Amino acid sequence: DAVVLSLLHPWERDARLIEKAIRKGPKHYNVIVEVACTRSSDQLLGARKAYHSLFHHSIEEHLTHIKGRERKLLVALVSAYRYEGTGVNEDVAKSEAQILYEAINNGDKNKLLDHEDAIMILATRSKQHLQALYRHYSQSYDKTLAQDLEGEGILKDTVECLCTPQTYFTRVLEAAVKEDADEESKRALTRVIVTQKEQLVKEGFVPNKIQDILLGLYKDFMLASTASGDIK
Repeated sequence: DAVVLSLLHPWERDARLIEKAIRKGPKHYNVIVEVACTRSSDQLLGARKAYHSLFHHSIEEHLTHIKGRERKLLVALVSAYRYEGTGVNEDVAKSEAQILYEAINNGDKNKLLDHEDAIMILATRSKQHLQALYRHYSQSYDKTLAQDLEGEGILKDTVECLCTPQTYFTRVLEAAVKEDADEESKRALTRVIVTQKEQLVKEGFVPNKIQDILLGLYKDFMLASTASGDIK
C-alpha cells in the first residue's frame, strides 16, 4: 500500500482515496474530510479534475448517492475553493464562533449536519479565519470547539483537520499503533504518513514518530521516502 500510494501523482492519489471512501461507506468518510480539509484550493481542484478523468463523474455527483446526513457537508467541503490569504476579520470570526456555539448547545446535536450556517462556515471560510474562530470559541466559552463536538464524528474530524490538524493526526496515528487496533486503523497509518507528509513534518511527526512507532522494512521504506522527498 505504501509503495503504490507513493508512486501515484498526488491528484490521482487523492481522487482514488476519495472514490474508495465513498464506496466503503460512513466509517471511511473521514478520508474524504482529510483530503478536502488539508489540501490547498489548487490541490483539491486537481484532485477533482483527476476524479473526472478516472471515474467519468464528479466527486460531487458520486457523493449525492450517499443516503446519510453527512452528504451535505461532504459535498460542500470537496466543492470549496478557499481564500488562502492572511487577512482575517476578527469580529466576523468571533460572531461565527457564537453561531456555532448556539447551534451546538441550544439545539439538537443530531441536526448539526443540517445546520446551513454551520456548514457554510466550515466549507467556505479560509483556514486562517477558522483558526481565529476556533481561538475565539475557546476564549469565550472556556472549552474548544472540538471538545464541544466530542462524539460528533465527521463534524469533529472536519473542525480538527481545518483548525488543529496536529490533534487530528495524533489521534489517527495513536489509534493505529494500539495493540488492539483493527485492520482499517493500521491502514490509516500508511495513508496518513504517505499522503500528509508536509503536514506531519510541520508538526514534528516525521521522521521522529516513524522512528518510534514503525518497525523493520516498513520503517526503512517510510524513512527513505520522506528523506528523499518521494512522498508529496
